[in-house]
Parts: sequence; structure tokens; C-alpha cells
Amino acid sequence: MPANHDESQDEIRGVAHGSAPTPLSVLDLVTVGAGRTATQALRTSVDIARLAERRGFHRYWVAEHHSMPGVASSSPAVILAHLAAHTDRIRLGSGGVMLPNHAPLVIAEQFGTLEAMAPHRVDLGLGRAPGTDGATAAALRRTDRLNEGADDFPQQLAELTRFLDDDFPDGHHYARIHAVPGPVQATSPGGVQDPHRPPIWLLGSSGFSARLAGVLGLPFAFAHHFSAQNTIPALDLYRESFQPSEVLDKPYALIGVSALATDDDGTEARRQVLAAALNMVRLRTGRPGLVPTPEEAEAHVFNEMEQDFIRSWNSNVIHGAVDEVRSGLDDLQKRTGADELMLTANAHSGDIRLRSYELIADAYGLPTA
Repeated sequence: MPANHDESQDEIRGVAHGSAPTPLSVLDLVTVGAGRTATQALRTSVDIARLAERRGFHRYWVAEHHSMPGVASSSPAVILAHLAAHTDRIRLGSGGVMLPNHAPLVIAEQFGTLEAMAPHRVDLGLGRAPGTDGATAAALRRTDRLNEGADDFPQQLAELTRFLDDDFPDGHHYARIHAVPGPVQATSPGGVQDPHRPPIWLLGSSGFSARLAGVLGLPFAFAHHFSAQNTIPALDLYRESFQPSEVLDKPYALIGVSALATDDDGTEARRQVLAAALNMVRLRTGRPGLVPTPEEAEAHVFNEMEQDFIRSWNSNVIHGAVDEVRSGLDDLQKRTGADELMLTANAHSGDIRLRSYELIADAYGLPTA
């Protein structure tokens, strides 16, 4: 990585503010509720990003999803450019870009452009899954031969890293190809381009990326919010596999956490969480749609299978009155030893999501300006 060791670690390791047990960050799925538009959802994202910056959240990530009406984050790089124009300090990144869906050169160009727009503020989080169903993945990749195995992903990752660092060896068939904006501009005659490039994170919901991140000495982000049963085994594997690198001298792992706080005794949080869970039921049974209203969710007659799914899903969503949420986050951090908590607030209402982050910031005494 073309940055000094201390600089790269400073960008990765956040600072805990107030009484928070770790740095707090935001994962935004740009959810679209029934009766609302993608335009409104993206405006909410700007509002949340501004609030997160003002209140001392460390980073703000958006995740690549496709063919899901209730999730308007199919183009992370586009959304991040929009957020960069409306913020000044907070780190912005992908949580993540799904590497198998894209040519590595395209990602290097997109994130080189973002780095030029928001210098030293951009993270490149990479995932191995498609972020959608198999048919949509095939359409994205223009092939029916989908390969997300152990052989392909490390090779794609190595290629992307070389494009970002502009260091293919002499004789390589890509040696004369350069990702622009990028380091090549600093070495060109008259070049004054900052050679810095975004730090790479590996994302995962199982052990594969955990081990790979450890072996490569990269920071690791685990999707606790939808794979809670694998969280501790994956973090243990990451730490056991970790080898110091130019990027990090010791492991650094964040976990994505579903968390929703409301002003009342938690009643509204439970209503919103039920609506988000119904949306997941529909997604998992091949009927993706907009996030239903709490009223629709309360009127829905859940069958036994759906009830079991709802109980399991919501058991990993920290929600309720703000004191309950703070206690739940503190306990989760103690159990996992996570170095950073990245909060995602899933609800039908954008106002509820925005207010939840404000309440959590208040509960931990985060900065107010």
C-alpha cells in the first residue's frame, strides 16, 4: 500500500468517543419503505451521514445489493460520491462492493475517483457473495458460470490490489495498464498526484474471508447482523490467522449490528423491527419488495415457519428503548471483542432510522458538533 504504516493504521483504527466501548460507525442499506421513493431514501442517507459526521461516528458504509425493491444501494460508488459532496470528514466506504460482480480494473478506477474526490476518507470493503440471487448475478456478470470459490476470489483480490497500487511486474500482460485516477499520475512527468489509495477491507459472513483477511494482514468486517451464529468463530479464526502486514500490525475487526432505538419504551422499535423482519421473510421466500409499514406487518398472519424465522431473526436485532439498546451493544462488544461496532438501523421510516442514530449518540455522550 503506497502509504506509510502509521498512516494506514490511523485510517483503519477509529477512536471511541464518549462512553462508547469502541468506535461507532454506520452501515446504510438505503432502505425504501412502502409509499416512499428511492429519492426519499437517498435523501435520508444524506441526513444520516451528516448526523453521523457531526456526532463523531467513525465511518459510513453502503452495501451493494441488486434486484431488491426495498434496498436502493445497487451502486455504492455512485452513492459514496453523492455522500462525499455532502460531508467533510467522516470516512466513506463500501460494506461492500461484491468483487465477483465487477472487473477489478473498474473497481480500481471507481475508488481511485472517489479517493480523488474525498482524499484520505475512502474505504474499499470487498465481499465474495453476489449481493443478490443467482439469476441476477448471472445477468450482472453476463455469464451463467458463477464462481465464488476459494480459487477465484484471492486471484481477483490480488489483481485489484495491483491495479490500486499500480505495481504489476514487468512482463505481466497488465503491466502497461493503469487505473486512473491512481498512483501512475504521481510518477508521470510533472505528476503531483497523491499516491495514497483507499485501504482494503475484507467482508464476510463465514470463515473464508476471515482466514484470508488474517493471512493477508487486512482489516476484517463481519456481517453479524445476518450471520450472528458465525460471529465468534469467524473472529477467532481471523485473529488466529492474522499475520502482521504493511497495513496492520495486529488484527482489527468490526462487526455489523442491527440496532434500532426509539424515544418511547421500545414499542415503536418493536413495530418497526417487525416490519423489517416481514420484509426479510418475503426476500428469503423469493418475494422481495418494499419494506412494509408497521401497520401491514401487524395485520399480517404469520404461519408457523414465518414465526420461527421472525423469532430467530429478531433475536439478533438490538432494539427497544435507548437504554436497552445501549446495554445490548455493550454486551455484544464484550462477548465478541469487536474493535468497532457498525450499526445498521432497518425500519420502514427514514425519520425513525435517523432518530435512532441520534438517540444512540446521546446515550454514549458522543460529540454534538
